[in-house]
Amino acid sequence: MIFRQLFEPVSSTYTYLLADPSTRRAVLIDPVVEQVETYLRLLSELQLTLVYTIETHVHADHVTAGSALRERLGSRTVVHQDGGAACADVPVKHGDHIRVDAIDLEVRETPGHTNGCVAYVAEDRVFTGDALLIGGCGRTDFQQGDAGTLYDSVHGQILSLPPDTLIYPAHDYKGRTVSTVKEELATNARLGGGKSRDEFIAIMANLHLAYPKQIDRAVPANQHCGREVRPQG
Repeated sequence: MIFRQLFEPVSSTYTYLLADPSTRRAVLIDPVVEQVETYLRLLSELQLTLVYTIETHVHADHVTAGSALRERLGSRTVVHQDGGAACADVPVKHGDHIRVDAIDLEVRETPGHTNGCVAYVAEDRVFTGDALLIGGCGRTDFQQGDAGTLYDSVHGQILSLPPDTLIYPAHDYKGRTVSTVKEELATNARLGGGKSRDEFIAIMANLHLAYPKQIDRAVPANQHCGREVRPQG
């Protein structure tokens, strides 16, 4: 498998490129609109054809490149059916598989950060979106967030994977690139160390986080697969 991890510094977003080395067909997970030209250059350099752009959820911190890449390359957009993005070419649900030749991504629903959050499992790794971050997790105070639901999702769908499964999140703010299920079970400040569901709910209720900087721009745009919505009037 061809694999690249890309980083967008303003929102600290990771985008992941996966491709079949034989057919040269590829997918991008969580692409950011400001990085479109970077993606186009990389795809050209590696002689890849983009088939899908895949969202782990409708993001509040950046605008997806899904629509822009669909217009430029003819790729198809993938979003969970409960994500609120009717524009998606491929709405997915728990247990579905996104397949591009040798690439097989299993869809696992992980609500709690948003209703439409999913993780994608591929061979020895899982792309967790905001549901599980390295040492933390996504906030639960916006976009249908629910701490108890997130606790159940992460433990049931991600931390139940084999211990050596690689964890690739949608963001990191400290320069960390990858973790494992074993590491997060042991050291995650919010979800690891044997913390109970009630302990996690209490932690999430007392974070006192600032209002997301790009939410008013990003959520409406991402509900249209990255097409920015102009205010009426």
